[in-house]
Amino acid sequence: MNKKIKSIITCDLDGKVETFSEGAQELFGYTPEEIIGKGRVSDLSDGQVVLGHVVNWLKESVEKGAWEGETVFLHKDGHEIPCQIKITPTKDKNDTHIGYCGITSPLEDKTPDDVRPHINLMTKIFTWLVIMRLPFLTATIVPILVGAAVANFMGYDVSLGWLGLTLLGGSLLHIGTNTANDYFDHTSGTDEANYNYMVPYSGGSRSIQMGLITPKGMLTVSLVTFALSAVVGVPLIQKAGMDVLWLGLIGFVSGFFYTAPPFRFAARKGLGELLIGLSFGPLMVAGSALVQTGQILPQALFAGIPIGLLVAAIVYVNEFPDHDGDKATGKNTLIVVFGPEKARFGYVLLVVGTYVSITIMALNGTFPMLSLIALPAGYFGVRAIQTLYQYYNDRLLLPANAGTINMHLVTGILFCIGIWAG
Repeated sequence: MNKKIKSIITCDLDGKVETFSEGAQELFGYTPEEIIGKGRVSDLSDGQVVLGHVVNWLKESVEKGAWEGETVFLHKDGHEIPCQIKITPTKDKNDTHIGYCGITSPLEDKTPDDVRPHINLMTKIFTWLVIMRLPFLTATIVPILVGAAVANFMGYDVSLGWLGLTLLGGSLLHIGTNTANDYFDHTSGTDEANYNYMVPYSGGSRSIQMGLITPKGMLTVSLVTFALSAVVGVPLIQKAGMDVLWLGLIGFVSGFFYTAPPFRFAARKGLGELLIGLSFGPLMVAGSALVQTGQILPQALFAGIPIGLLVAAIVYVNEFPDHDGDKATGKNTLIVVFGPEKARFGYVLLVVGTYVSITIMALNGTFPMLSLIALPAGYFGVRAIQTLYQYYNDRLLLPANAGTINMHLVTGILFCIGIWAG
């Protein structure tokens, strides 16, 4: 390799490549057509280097004006390249930070091992957090806690031990669903066709694309966690009866086949969003109460309605950045069916439906009036709606993605407290 090569690459704030010099083509092996507007600069590095170091390098470049050092990059064919790189922030004419510029040269006198950044234990742990998308387990934790609150409200003693086992089983089902979705979105080409994903909210975990895990490894994690959820389910079935098994099977089928053929529910014009709402709403709340009470309570199904609407809202708003990739691969989400602009109203309906349902259940006596303490959490929904209507086709949608998750969590916890304490 010619040691005089100088690669110059610029990217936006999400890392999407905007310019790719001749030196970059020679160094990394990509053509401009392959990578500009499609690839991310993270594609040129090992995934754990990205997680453990690149974020800090970018931060330092902004704070100090530049970051310079040595690291290992990846050629298109997969071989490693020891390099010297200087990263600087790029700005527009108004002096607004809009991206980054990396100037890279190969190091002929060093091996990849000489310059490989150290990957510490925390980065390795964080890698598995990313692969399994553990922060999103709040979508499981909230309905299970609400189910326990309903059981308490109905006069049953709530066992913390059984509640903990329910949380474990539900979390394993959720992890199995997350990893199965990543695997099948990879094999279908959906993730590869998605150039507009916004980590961590849309486009899956990107773990396979970042090289954090192989496709086979991702499928193995999914099958193992589903199997472990079945093991955890055995004592739950023994305690509360076969209804636990049927609810677990519904969770497995709707989760695994959300993106897996032959059903691929996520591609069936709203069926995917409906199943997610039902599974992480009425069915999970009812399942949690079932473990505590031995029966499926109508009140638990009702309590799951607002929780399910909020989970559906999380999925729904996260589908906006994925629109182009989903459409290109036949994943007909509601955003693809209606188009991003018209689909915005669907999000409004989900948010309004959430708080209307809570209000009705409090006023008609289904749940205590104290459950109305959940209503102020609608603030997150109002802000998210404002953001969605303005930035539905822009990276500035991010606060709406985050706000929807916060809305689900805060509403769910307050609703739980209101039911339990009321």
